Amino acid sequence: MERWLALQADGLESPFLSPRWAQAVERAQPNRRVGVAVIREGGRERGFFTARIDAQTAMPAGAPMCDYQGVVAEPDLALDPKALLAALNVDRLDLSNMLASQTAFVPYGRARDASRVVDVSQGFAAYEADRKAAGVGILKDAAKKRRKAAREVGEPRFTAFSRDRRDLAQLLAWKRAQFRATNQTDIFDTPWTLRLLEDLLASTDPDFGAGVFTLHFGDRLAAAHLHLCGGPIVHGWLIAHDPAFERYSPGIALFADILAWMDTTPYSRLDLGGGDYRFKRELANAEEPVIHGFVGRPSAAALVRHAAYGVVKVAEALPLGAVSELPAKAMRRMDRWRGLR
Repeated sequence: MERWLALQADGLESPFLSPRWAQAVERAQPNRRVGVAVIREGGRERGFFTARIDAQTAMPAGAPMCDYQGVVAEPDLALDPKALLAALNVDRLDLSNMLASQTAFVPYGRARDASRVVDVSQGFAAYEADRKAAGVGILKDAAKKRRKAAREVGEPRFTAFSRDRRDLAQLLAWKRAQFRATNQTDIFDTPWTLRLLEDLLASTDPDFGAGVFTLHFGDRLAAAHLHLCGGPIVHGWLIAHDPAFERYSPGIALFADILAWMDTTPYSRLDLGGGDYRFKRELANAEEPVIHGFVGRPSAAALVRHAAYGVVKVAEALPLGAVSELPAKAMRRMDRWRGLR
């Protein structure tokens, strides 16, 4: 583990790439196999890669709860994606949020996305000035609405790493209501996802774990976030707020509080994850490109995946509006189901 953690410190600090993430997932999913491919040269460990392994396929460990995938390796290591198939003993490796900076995987990508990132390594004041200079008013608007909430509801109160179990329960209730309202799969219907959250929240490791961050207006909980923390990174994971306070944008105000709080901590990067949302575009001052696709060798598993991507490509080329997006949505829903089962 020490070698793995040392390699992570060279630009691969995401908590999702940590050996501790793989261990937490394995504890939460005792009936599933989390495999680790170790890349060795000359008797030296040069890289590590984790995946959840089924009969013929592999996917990110902890999917769909995992927001990044990548090989933790020495910068000059020549990566061979197909060698990972042999190491994991599978016919197909699904790529989901695979780091595009690991260019060996780019030819296997079928879609490209980006995670939005807030870099506050120069301090919150410098970040705030940068957003203002860029003509982005999200922080100014959040401060204005915060003052309005103080007048109309109650004084705002920020808490980092809340230990109040009621805050977590309310966050999950809001999140599950969002899933129902948007007709999405409720990931918390599957017991292992809750076990994973509880495990991460119980962590006493100063370099890895999860925390609940809250914003109250007076005595009322207005917004709550559950973020994964590791190294210099706070990774935005589960965010929700009380719909009754929508006009005050409490979720944005909470992000602003977290970014200001980071000035007093070892954290310097808030990763907002994927998804093309306006608040992410406006808060972010950097991006982490990722790819989706698969690596396969001649097999039924690879053929099925190839055919699925073929259907998605044809559908997206048709001028059918929202209907053209249905095959891609169905594929994502199926992948989420595979990960949760």
